[in-house]
Amino acid sequence: MGSVRIPADALYGPQTQRAVVNFDISDRRLPHSFLRSLVIIKIAAAETNRDLGLLSEKQAEAIIASAEMLLENTYWEHFPVSVYQTGSGTSTNMNVNEVICSLARRLGVEVSANDHVNLGQSSNDVVPSALHLAAALEIRDVLRPALAQLSRIIRDKGAEYRDVVKTGRTHLMDALPLRLQAEMGGWAAQIDDCRARLDTALEHLSELALGGTAVGSGVNCHPDFPAGAIIRINARTGLSCKISASYYKSLSSLDTVVEVSGILRTTAISIMKIANDLRWMNSGPLSGLGEISLPALQPGSSIMPAKVNPVIPEAVCMAAAQVIGNDAVVAVAGQSGNFQLNTMLPVAAANLLESVDLLAGAARSLGEKAIAGMTVNREVCSGSVARNPVLVTALNPVVGYLAAARIAKKAIAEDRPILDIALEETGLTRAELLELLDPARLADGGRK
Repeated sequence: MGSVRIPADALYGPQTQRAVVNFDISDRRLPHSFLRSLVIIKIAAAETNRDLGLLSEKQAEAIIASAEMLLENTYWEHFPVSVYQTGSGTSTNMNVNEVICSLARRLGVEVSANDHVNLGQSSNDVVPSALHLAAALEIRDVLRPALAQLSRIIRDKGAEYRDVVKTGRTHLMDALPLRLQAEMGGWAAQIDDCRARLDTALEHLSELALGGTAVGSGVNCHPDFPAGAIIRINARTGLSCKISASYYKSLSSLDTVVEVSGILRTTAISIMKIANDLRWMNSGPLSGLGEISLPALQPGSSIMPAKVNPVIPEAVCMAAAQVIGNDAVVAVAGQSGNFQLNTMLPVAAANLLESVDLLAGAARSLGEKAIAGMTVNREVCSGSVARNPVLVTALNPVVGYLAAARIAKKAIAEDRPILDIALEETGLTRAELLELLDPARLADGGRK
């Protein structure tokens, strides 16, 4: 294809440089987590090919040592290829191969990017394998711990205010009372469900396409290579990866990635729900609900003094919105599996891994910077419960729905307590009404 000019200090080679020139739509690059997983695969491949007698000891050790250098040092500037490249991710695969060759050359060993570093592999099986591996590692090591911490912070804060009874709301309208701890327990349960879904995702991500090579038939791959390489990947990562049940499926389909992205979207929606509840509960301080006070982290207005906004829930909602958008991209990418190859692998990888990173950061921020430091305004909560006309619901079994409704309407119209009106309208004693209308009793399901 002719000569190509490469920067003198670049560790990459001509295939990478051509990609840099050709793919100038955007300078957005694949995340480090993806590149690291690709490098881990190269180490496992070199170790396996050495043991199979396909690489000399000298060649293999040079590849392994060079790849280890990539994992230990910051060479990220030598991976300049855009996400928006060839759909198989070949340019990024060759970028990694070429950088490893350059580092091996510094060690005094000549190896080929195609014949040695890429031995037994194709971009078509390595890139989807790296995507699965990176997603599994990031979910296990980053996202799940962040979600577990968020759930724990929510439950701890709920337990701190276990005695607080507040007004429940449906349709944003006053409803029966409930305990704040129970409300927060619902939030924690949402997060716990998301963690359980991610456990299922990890099982599906454990299937790697490695060994399928170009179209799924495994051409130019030693029959013992896939199992040997995956054993070494598992030893290094602590994962339980396995050979794909169908290479033809793993090369052409992004079904697992689409599934995982959907779980991440669900997680984003759960976190957004919690963040928005916090915003409503924090609203005010005079004309809003004012049930809680979130930590004051920064001035909220450039023109209105003393205004403090719920900045962390707002930032979390924006991150969640981005995850939902990323999922839409992944869904479109999933539809781009034509015959034996999906040709949107790089953008699927970039968006999926960004979603994992965003959700982990959002979970940490919401837990540490909002919920952990929030305080509950007990007087506001108890005051609104005491004035809540919906308490009359407790009288339904005694006086009937219509009679209870009349009591509630009269209490609202005359701005008087439900208890006073009920004393006038029913034959119940004050003691009986105090028991029936006790907000704490209602919050516990009407049980004493």
